[in-house]
Amino acid sequence: MSRAPRSIELPGASHKAPIPAAARVGDLLCSSGIAGKDAATGQLPPDDAAQAANAFLNLDRLLEAGGATLADVARLTVYVKDDAAREAVNAEWLRRFPDAADRPARHVLVYDLQHGMRLQLEFIAVASRPRPTSLPA
Repeated sequence: MSRAPRSIELPGASHKAPIPAAARVGDLLCSSGIAGKDAATGQLPPDDAAQAANAFLNLDRLLEAGGATLADVARLTVYVKDDAAREAVNAEWLRRFPDAADRPARHVLVYDLQHGMRLQLEFIAVASRPRPTSLPA
């Protein structure tokens, strides 16, 4: 019996290193670091707000590629280069999780991110549906 490949790539937002953007084993879906790259250009904008918006869009796309939704996210870890980036992260967080009674666990760490990254996301989710056969645009 063959099993579906566990690695999930995301065009325009995957890593340059030989690691997948996410992996799914059974219903468990875990991401690698999700940067605030613009998926159309592969570039990082210089400001917190644009990187946060892009990172959460990439999170949305990666969840979809793994057969999950925001409702399936159990934990979100956020790395910020500077504590000031929390404002931009919180804006995107509240847009996606407006109900205080229905949010995943979240942890924010100040970390010396490189390559122009102002922030980075990681998630753990329990996928509620099979992986799609094609990646989201």
